[in-house]
Amino acid sequence: MQRTHTSKIGDAEVSIITDGEFSFTPDLFPGTDPAHVESLLQQAGATEIATNFNAVLIRNGGRVILADAGPRDLFGPTCGFLEDGLAELGVTPDQVDTLIATHLHPDHIAGMITPEGKAVFPNATLHVPEADRVFWSDDSQFQGALKGVADWAKLAQAVLAAYGDRLAVLADGQEAAPGLSGMALPGHTPGHFGWRLDSAGDGLIHVGDIVHAPALQVADPEIGISFDLDMDMARAARKRLLDQLASDGTPFTGGHFLRPAFNRLERAGSGYRLVPQG
Repeated sequence: MQRTHTSKIGDAEVSIITDGEFSFTPDLFPGTDPAHVESLLQQAGATEIATNFNAVLIRNGGRVILADAGPRDLFGPTCGFLEDGLAELGVTPDQVDTLIATHLHPDHIAGMITPEGKAVFPNATLHVPEADRVFWSDDSQFQGALKGVADWAKLAQAVLAAYGDRLAVLADGQEAAPGLSGMALPGHTPGHFGWRLDSAGDGLIHVGDIVHAPALQVADPEIGISFDLDMDMARAARKRLLDQLASDGTPFTGGHFLRPAFNRLERAGSGYRLVPQG
């Protein structure tokens, strides 16, 4: 199976790496009527709530940038193919000079370290949102309602430790590399980010995890997922950014869109419709 899909954005070569595939269960969308879920799936011609786990490799101006790195071996045999995707693109881990974590959830950062906690990308600086770094580093957060994600915090802390003196903070509007700037989208996690790439008059927006289940949350942006730490704030970020994308027509991608994962957006009723781009 081919793991990558590449597109030119100005002078930049942008490749989506499909690290893996997964299907969600309806109970992960609290407050959403299962009948509504089924109706949206039928409209999409789908039988499952499908998602992908995507990483993005950007080659631009001599830089080799990897945004997110997949769940490694944490989510079973249908995931963990980052290494295969990089090999398909002719890139070795030591060639990556810049890493970006849109946030510190396992499905975005586990691939940055080995199971033993060693950095996979020995020459890369890891850019992380400061609010996520602070949140996931504070063990006192993971009690009571958040006790179930304590293991996620340990993984985040292991990634931060592995990159140590090669950590950099990514602020809203700040560049991680020339033409690649962070875009704050808090809610899914406290520091959840997207990013924007501008190159030679073209642009691409990465929306992070404002959408996990495209068949549901694009058609009805009101639908939240239980992984959102602040579901109302995440919903507001999703609605705002999807409205912007439908208005200005900018191509975009994200952590969980299905292949080829390059899209534009058009309005459809009270929601939106994806228009896949080659």
